[in-house]
Amino acid sequence: MRFGPLPLVRAEGAILAHSVNAGGAHWRKGLRLLSADVAALRAAGVGQVMAATLDAGDVEENGAAAALAFALVPDPDGQGISLSVAFTGRVNLNATGPGVVEVEGAAVHALNRVDPAITFATLAPLARVSKGTLLGTVKIIAYAVPGEALARACALAAGAIRLRPVMHRTASLILTEVPGQDPKLGPKGRRAVEGRLRGLGMRLADCATVAHEEAALAAALSQAGGDIVLILTGSATSDLHDTAPLAVARAGGSVARFGMPVDPGNLLFVGSLGLRPVIGLPGCARSSALNGADWVLERLACGLTVGDAEIAAMGVGGLLKEISSRPQQREPEA
Repeated sequence: MRFGPLPLVRAEGAILAHSVNAGGAHWRKGLRLLSADVAALRAAGVGQVMAATLDAGDVEENGAAAALAFALVPDPDGQGISLSVAFTGRVNLNATGPGVVEVEGAAVHALNRVDPAITFATLAPLARVSKGTLLGTVKIIAYAVPGEALARACALAAGAIRLRPVMHRTASLILTEVPGQDPKLGPKGRRAVEGRLRGLGMRLADCATVAHEEAALAAALSQAGGDIVLILTGSATSDLHDTAPLAVARAGGSVARFGMPVDPGNLLFVGSLGLRPVIGLPGCARSSALNGADWVLERLACGLTVGDAEIAAMGVGGLLKEISSRPQQREPEA
């Protein structure tokens, strides 16, 4: 593609790069100039225009954007992604339902290195999304790109993004109480949990409140009916052998990991009860603010494995915004 000032005598078929206002008429940038446009511009006293002229093999911006988008999403229904119509070199990729976005980072990096004019931007990998959320956007920066470069980018892009939909539809919540506990604490935690579930298109199947005792909690676990079991204790879990993890084992389950390198959210544990995931929520889950439990819940809800290795990897980027209501701040005032 050639770009620059172009005499009107050679402008037919070129793409107008700068809008022109002359003789009471307006020609928008991006317009492919037809013979009638050239004649009208000449009649308005315009002698040359700033334009882009395509070379043999070039693909104009909308065609290029659509081609790359189709390469990224060859199976919209299967990938859970809808594509917008290409406009000004852009195609948007939107989620068709709730879930987390899976991105093949190496493929995206590679296609973005093919040509600076060929770009694809995405949300962070495993970001939670709802129906309609913008997952990524293809943008062709120039008015056209070489067909050979586009073909390479498309080959690298194949299926590099998809929505991992929510698989589990219900959750059980078990709250524990300790003597002298603020009576507002339990309802506050339930509201926060229900809000998180709604964001995932899930519902709370049942909620039980029991004493903060191993036997009582184990009994409640055996009665829980949700696809995922959530535990929010009145006294924070501070060890693998604390009340809640021991109750999971007593109910016939197991704990895969206690503690996570995400703050807020350090005092989380994750395990299973039969085939159902179990999450021991940290106290910060009573707030609606983002914390490590959100990442674990979202991924488990979508059927992803969240074990020791996956939680350990959350440390990079795991320093989240402080929750002002936390009793113990990480940087207390002097």
